[in-house]
Amino acid sequence: MGTMTGKVALVTGAARGMGRAHAVKLASEGADVVALDVCAEFDTTDYPGATTDDLAETVRLVQEQGGRILASQTDVRDPDAVTAAVADGVERFGRLDVVVANAGIIRVSDTDERAKTFRDVVEVNLIGAWNTVDAAIPAMIAGGRGGSIVLVSSTQGIRAAGTERAGVQGYAASKRALVALMQVWADQLAGHSIRVNTIHPSGVATDMILNETTMKLSAAGDPWLSSQLNALPIALLQPEQIATAVAWLVSDDAAFITGTSWPLDAGFTLRS
Repeated sequence: MGTMTGKVALVTGAARGMGRAHAVKLASEGADVVALDVCAEFDTTDYPGATTDDLAETVRLVQEQGGRILASQTDVRDPDAVTAAVADGVERFGRLDVVVANAGIIRVSDTDERAKTFRDVVEVNLIGAWNTVDAAIPAMIAGGRGGSIVLVSSTQGIRAAGTERAGVQGYAASKRALVALMQVWADQLAGHSIRVNTIHPSGVATDMILNETTMKLSAAGDPWLSSQLNALPIALLQPEQIATAVAWLVSDDAAFITGTSWPLDAGFTLRS
């Protein structure tokens, strides 16, 4: 029996990358999964967006683990859509125990659309996380069984490197703000035995980094990218490594942990 047997987990940004890894890992531990992803392009990012085919592959991989999954094309920026998706998940599976607010975007390259880029990043990374957790809290409280919420922040939410790029500024600001939200919710929900924590990965091998634009900047010795080096000789973490850590953090083995920020960063923050 897995650590998540009988529990239900909501994962956003679940079509690929870390979101997919979280969904699959939690399913492997016995969870039923409610998977959300916008499956759309953002004209202010510099890499392709996830697709409905990507989300379908997440469904397949979860089912391959023997898990049940309810997946929907849902934009976390739309609070009504997120609330409806959470309600559908609770109706299908009868409960909600875990939230992994993972959906996020960035733009690493320069752009003339500075204000729009900053706003888009903040709306997905911060407002989207707020929409997700705000929609989930009533169901988790009503369940009366406690639970766990993980906000996926970043090392940029601990130590942000200087840059003039609006997309990176929005990313750092939104990821840092998640820490404040985590602390507010952790205190608010402790009496209900609902735990709230942030995780702070350094670079992870997903499409957010492994794309043509970012690779070209890296090859050219881009100063901001060059500042993102880990202390350990690990260039990029793997999504599955992050998912394994999160699966432990949301399990009953970590029932005493709340209000904390976890660097999952191969020593990146040692360099601060």
